[in-house]
Amino acid sequence: MEQLHNFKEKTDEELVSLTLEDQDVFLYLVRRYESKLFRYISRISNVDQDEVEDILQDIFIKVYKNLNGFDNDLKFSSWIYRITHNEVISNYRKYKNKVKINSFDKDIEFAKNIADEFDIEKDLSWVEFKDKIFEILNLMDIKYRDVLVLKFLEDKSYHEISDILKKPEGTVGTLINRAKKQFLKILKKEQNYEKDK
Repeated sequence: MEQLHNFKEKTDEELVSLTLEDQDVFLYLVRRYESKLFRYISRISNVDQDEVEDILQDIFIKVYKNLNGFDNDLKFSSWIYRITHNEVISNYRKYKNKVKINSFDKDIEFAKNIADEFDIEKDLSWVEFKDKIFEILNLMDIKYRDVLVLKFLEDKSYHEISDILKKPEGTVGTLINRAKKQFLKILKKEQNYEKDK
């Protein structure tokens, strides 16, 4: 087997081809994606760390079993995010009555991106403001929270989000617009609630 540094220079698609010849190469794809997917699952699922790890393990099993079916016309990253998205949604439907957990604790960059995108003035201290953003995200429908995370945190293009969600790019744009509206509606409701206290 080639040296580790040679695999770092390979594209995802090259690693897929090599994995089909030698299953040990799959470990390099896992290493490349495990922290990214762990973060993504945490941000959209509201489950604890142990459950995120269980979901991630199931995802890598599915990815490995379906490598033969990987469409080379797609980016591997979009394909693996699609599998992850589907697994999280499936898991969410099974456990949607669970207590929500704030999975966004350390995502300050995400909070800044959201604040800039929604042109929200920071009347509160930054800590309170960041908490408010994450509180609102936890109240949103998962499909809207998901597109906001993909766009403003995972930094995916409309085309990549389209591949991940298996929806036309126009629909992705509509989902993002609806997500923004829902976010602002919840924010306004929360602000009115705070004023009435």
